[in-house]
Amino acid sequence: MTRLRRHRARIAITLLPVLLALLHATGVWRLPIIERLDHFVYDARLRAAMPGTLDARIVIVDIDDVSLQQWGQWPWSRDKLAKLATELTTRQQAAVIGFDVVFAEPDHSAGLETLQQLARGPLRGDTSFEAELQRLAPGLDRDAAFARALAGHPVALGYYFTRTEAPRAKGRLPTRLLPPDALPPNGMYATQWNGYGANLEALAAAAPRAGFINSVIEANDDGVIRATPLLARYDAPDKASEGGAPSGYYESLSLAVYRLASGADSVRPVLAREAKSPPPLEALVVGRGAGRIVVPVDSQAGVLVPFRGNGGPDGGSFRYIPAGDVLAGRLAPAELRGKIVLVGATAPGLQDLRATPVSATYPGVEVHANVVSGLLDGRMLTVPDYAQGYDVAMLVLAGAALAVGLSLLSAPPAALLAFATAAVLVGLNAWLHAQARLVMPLAAALLMVSLAFGINMSWGYFVEERGRRGLARLFGTYVPPQLVDEMLERPHLYSMRAESKELTVMFCDMRGFTRLSEQMAPVELQAFLNEVFSRLTEIISLRRGTIDKYMGDCVMAFWGAPVSMPNHAALAVQAAVEMAAAVQEINQAYLARGLPGISVGIGLNTGIMSVGDMGSAVRRSYTVVGDAVNLAARLEGLSGHYGVEIIANRSTQQLAPAYIWQELDQVRVKGKEQMVTIFTPLAPAEQQTAALREELQAWAAFLLAYRAQDLVAAKAALAPLVARSAKKFLYRLYTERLASMALQPKIQNWDGATRFEAK
Repeated sequence: MTRLRRHRARIAITLLPVLLALLHATGVWRLPIIERLDHFVYDARLRAAMPGTLDARIVIVDIDDVSLQQWGQWPWSRDKLAKLATELTTRQQAAVIGFDVVFAEPDHSAGLETLQQLARGPLRGDTSFEAELQRLAPGLDRDAAFARALAGHPVALGYYFTRTEAPRAKGRLPTRLLPPDALPPNGMYATQWNGYGANLEALAAAAPRAGFINSVIEANDDGVIRATPLLARYDAPDKASEGGAPSGYYESLSLAVYRLASGADSVRPVLAREAKSPPPLEALVVGRGAGRIVVPVDSQAGVLVPFRGNGGPDGGSFRYIPAGDVLAGRLAPAELRGKIVLVGATAPGLQDLRATPVSATYPGVEVHANVVSGLLDGRMLTVPDYAQGYDVAMLVLAGAALAVGLSLLSAPPAALLAFATAAVLVGLNAWLHAQARLVMPLAAALLMVSLAFGINMSWGYFVEERGRRGLARLFGTYVPPQLVDEMLERPHLYSMRAESKELTVMFCDMRGFTRLSEQMAPVELQAFLNEVFSRLTEIISLRRGTIDKYMGDCVMAFWGAPVSMPNHAALAVQAAVEMAAAVQEINQAYLARGLPGISVGIGLNTGIMSVGDMGSAVRRSYTVVGDAVNLAARLEGLSGHYGVEIIANRSTQQLAPAYIWQELDQVRVKGKEQMVTIFTPLAPAEQQTAALREELQAWAAFLLAYRAQDLVAAKAALAPLVARSAKKFLYRLYTERLASMALQPKIQNWDGATRFEAK
């Protein structure tokens, strides 16, 4: 929770695209860019899922350019169409024929041809012009011949609906599929029209079925046909239209052809079981009994076109036969027996090529063929009524995961999280499309993932990373890299502002450096210092210390800032012990070269001190100041006096119980009247031995007698210690003190502290 609160600004900025996507998904604020992206995603998914196989049940008789060259320009005379229909119904024995063509105008070509014949040739015998014209009259009505070719066969003609301010009606509509009261009167259950262009009366009466050929349900920004209505509502004007077509619901050409092929004699709308009024349209039940199918539709009685593959004669989805070949009788008898035949045009001049997700020039007749094929197989795509809820749920879940995950992770894992989230969304969407034929929204979620990742990474780089880079610049020269990495995790907690806190400070000085420098060339001395300081700095950094400064042959460091650590004293002591050992190792190499040896003196003190960015306007540094710092410097100077390498005050000793400590003395340093008890570490606590324990107990008894000025007891306690460790400088120091005290009178009110006036 702490990390989340720390990144709340980043989480909030990441949630911005989630909010925008939710506004779009709920319909509060529709964003055109997401709608266009949804179209792109739908089209790509559709193309990827197309079966790409031939549906042999459906054949398209194509009015193509070759046929037009053979049989003349369109429209063909009705006697040619009658011949075409007869060939299909009689010789080829097609099961159903659907014409994606409207025959709204009468054919006058026969009368013109007859008059031309009469004008070119003389009348036979005494036959009058009127008599000859009467003899030829039956052949003049080619519309009737076409109607006779259609009559009694399973044929569906096409027509179209229009909507204009002044309703226009031409031709005759078929019998309506449903009356206007078949659906609640206050609902918009289908596209609504007030005019039409239909077939001639004789042709409409001859064909048992007809269906509208309007494809686009609503105007899309890109004008691409993705869906087509199965039902349309015609509202007759107050004044009876031509043909007296009644108001009601009419079926599409695709549905009419399917019903002829399947024998389905009824269509029943199914409304959703929802409390709202009016309830939305949910499906159409086509047929009765075991052969019925339930076709999911949208609120406008439309279905998504289930494209099988690439369109046209070479698309491989349906067999294309040139209409000219059918008219010429080039097909074998009964070659189309039992087939569903759709007659349409691919010739560009006839303007029946449509923009679809599959192709920008897709034959309109093949759109109907795909719908019929989908109805036959029951593989219609559908957008369920809960699609909006699904979209909202995916946005909330994915958005929450990204807002938290992207804000807490570094760039590579964050990119992996964004990619994985997008992959899950795409995979689930594709699975629902392939297994359940459900079309779920995806664009808003994908755009949200992309924007959330981009905004989050930008925020991290330009805002948080800028602060981190500044922090690294501020502390990088003082603080070990591992501490800088920790600070970068929570950069807002660190600044150069001064504060008072308990820290442990160290001063480390090299002894014997002056003698050594007199015997070394400047370049050699520089290399020596670099080697020693590099090793000491490495140890300080390893033990999480902060380098304050280098002062000639002295280095100053402290623990507990800028990164707080409860064990700062223990880490400082461990570093001091390791530094002393490291200098001894380096010293051995120089002694082997005949150079004088060196040693270190280290002073440690734990106490309250001020830490922060201090200095002048010209030069500043991150450092510590205070009385506790001055005491550490004084203790470092005392290390040589007591013959030890490390001296620490009592506060440091108490906070580092992992070491065995020996008390050295009680002192008053220059500038400080308060008495300070000083210690030196002897060994790690696990190396405690019985002999060392006895030595320290004897030493404690000596100090007690010494501070009581009981010289007899003090000498008795010190003698065995000197005998055991004759070379130990500390014991020799106190032997000299006892000898000096024996020559002087007993000091009144003496507390046993040693005063040092030198720094």
